[in-house]
Amino acid sequence: MLVEDSDFDCPVPGLPLSRQVFVNNALAAGYALAVRPRSGQSVIQTSADGLVSGDIHIRGVDKTAVRAYWVQPAGKGPFPTVLVVQEIFGIHEYIRDTCRRLARQGYQAIAPNLFQRYGDPMGIPTVQEIMTDIVAEVADAQVLSDLDACATWAATNGGDPQRLSLTGFCWGGRIAWLYAAHNPCLRAAVAWYGRLTGKSSPMTPRHPVELAGALQAPVLGLYGGNDASIPQEDVEAMREAIASAGKRAEIAVYPEAGHAFHADYRPSFRAADAANGWVRMLEWFRTNGL
Repeated sequence: MLVEDSDFDCPVPGLPLSRQVFVNNALAAGYALAVRPRSGQSVIQTSADGLVSGDIHIRGVDKTAVRAYWVQPAGKGPFPTVLVVQEIFGIHEYIRDTCRRLARQGYQAIAPNLFQRYGDPMGIPTVQEIMTDIVAEVADAQVLSDLDACATWAATNGGDPQRLSLTGFCWGGRIAWLYAAHNPCLRAAVAWYGRLTGKSSPMTPRHPVELAGALQAPVLGLYGGNDASIPQEDVEAMREAIASAGKRAEIAVYPEAGHAFHADYRPSFRAADAANGWVRMLEWFRTNGL
C-alpha cells in the first residue's frame, strides 16, 4: 500500500487552508456536546472528494442493527479495511474525519457506534455523565462481537478480508489491544493512548496488560509521557508483559504529550506528535501487509 506523507500534512504548521477550517456554530454541532470546540477554533476537515461514504447499519450477533459510518475510495476494491474505534464521545465529526483521512490513504474505514444500545453521548454535557450513564454499561464482549460483525460486513462490501486492521482512540485505544487478542484474522492494530490496566468487572473482565500473552496481531501503542490518566508505570508494565510473552508489539511515548494528543478539536492536541503518530500508524499498517 502506497503511503505518502503529504496526504497527512494537516496537523503540522503551515496546514493548507483546504484542510484546516475555523469552527462555526454549524460545524460545532457535529461534535459531542461535552467536548464541542469553541467558535473560531481551528480544526481539521478532510475533503470527501474521490471518496464514497455513508451511514450504514450492520447486523450484530444479537440481531441489533449497529449503526456505523463507512467511507472508502471511489472505484473498484477490494480495499484494505480499518475498523476505527471511537473515543467515549461517539461517532462525532472527529472520528468521521479520521475515517476520511484513512480513506484518502486507500483504506476502507468503518466506525461502528458501539454505544448505541446504551445511549447517545453526543448530547450529554459532561464527561462524568457519559462515563456513568453509558460507558459503565458497555460490555467488552459486546464490543468485540460488534467489531466482528463489521469485519464480516466489510469482507462482502468492498473490503479485503485478508487485510483487516483496527485503530482506536482513548476508550477505543484499550479496545484495540483487546481486539488484537480476540480476532486471529486481524493483521495489525494501533492503539492511541488506550488504558492498559484497571479493575476487573463483569463488563471489563480483563485489561491489555493481562492479555499480552494472547495477542494474535502486532500492535503499535502511541502514548503521551504527560498523560495523567495513563501513568508511565502502566506503559512500562505493558512493555514488560509483551517482552515476557514474546509478542510483536511496539510502544512509542511522546514525552511532552498528554492524553488525546491526536484530537485536533481539543486543547490537548499536539500537532507535531499527532503527525508523527499518524505516519507511524501508516508505516505499521504497511509493514504488516496492509
